[in-house]
Amino acid sequence: MLRRQASPLLKDVLNKPDTYQYQIIYTRINRDKNNQPHFKHSYYNVDRNRYYNPASTVKLPTAILALEKLNELKVNNLDKYTPMLTDSAFSKQTKVAADSTSKNGLPSIAHYIKKVFLVSDNDAYNRLYEFVGQQTLNEKLWQKGYKDVRITRRFTPMTPEENRHTNPIRFLQEGKLVYAQPAAYSKATFDFSKKILIGKGHYNWDEKLINEPIDFTTHNNLPLEDLQQMVQAVMFPESVPAQKRFNLTQQDYTFLHEYMSKLPYQSDYPKYDTTEFFDSYTKFFLYKSGKSKIPDYMRIYNKTGWAYGFLTDASYIVDTKNNVEFMLSAVIYVNSDGILNDNKYEYDETGLPFFKEIGEIIYNYELKRNKKYKPQLSKYNAKL
Repeated sequence: MLRRQASPLLKDVLNKPDTYQYQIIYTRINRDKNNQPHFKHSYYNVDRNRYYNPASTVKLPTAILALEKLNELKVNNLDKYTPMLTDSAFSKQTKVAADSTSKNGLPSIAHYIKKVFLVSDNDAYNRLYEFVGQQTLNEKLWQKGYKDVRITRRFTPMTPEENRHTNPIRFLQEGKLVYAQPAAYSKATFDFSKKILIGKGHYNWDEKLINEPIDFTTHNNLPLEDLQQMVQAVMFPESVPAQKRFNLTQQDYTFLHEYMSKLPYQSDYPKYDTTEFFDSYTKFFLYKSGKSKIPDYMRIYNKTGWAYGFLTDASYIVDTKNNVEFMLSAVIYVNSDGILNDNKYEYDETGLPFFKEIGEIIYNYELKRNKKYKPQLSKYNAKL
């Protein structure tokens, strides 16, 4: 289907799998007479053993597990809205006692999760990583069957040892301590036996060109199949094996659904400059190329990532006007000069048009596809 309708640009990408290292997963959804969804996955050039840098997509499992941890702590008066103060206890750790972008001026798990999905905020992710803890984050995912996932680092310059240490945190309600989490050290054991080298050169933190590849051996790893499954597990928990589900409340799911699909202009806290954070800032499929306005009847529940020339998006896409729904996940590598950290990637020329076009081809196919039972998607039409 993709090749048959592809533009010359997309054909060129599809004809060079080694250059662009793309992977695509299209999930067709058929509803039965009871409106229960059934899923059929199609894989194109997917290989969980081919490394790509997952960038901000690791924020999805980190946010989910922050909610799961709150549920499992079972502490009175502690929930995702409880003010959360982060302290420091090890080198490079930083404190947070206020957040001017929240309604009450204080940080919380909920507010960090909002920022993670609305604009893919890095500091918000770092704080969720610190709350969950590196060891819990990884061991929980491994227990759920996501055995190839590895989340080892914050998004700020730190050594592997510094990333194993996470901050002490206090939760307060009206100035009174509700819960104190001490500083923690991760004893998680990672398999770093497979060497991962990418590029022919890179700029280091001192902006000096090093004529060697970047060593990604100890970096974060999140295979596209697992990322797709996590999105499905959040949107349709009953559709994935029980082991792969997350321990979330119905309120948690509703909250995640709201912020996975909400656009920056629809948020008052945080409030965003929509010239910088336009509708499709974190929505690659269908709309990102050209900063398009997203129609009200379209809902895209997703998580994107972009770094080192890699672009990734895993989405559940709904058109409530035309009763269309499908899942689409993809990754592409666009770095023709082979130098990393030089900010010269073909995101706009090749990467984002790739996402826009494959999204359009699948969407147009779904518009015309005959379905035995028309999906009832009105629940996705709620005002955000």
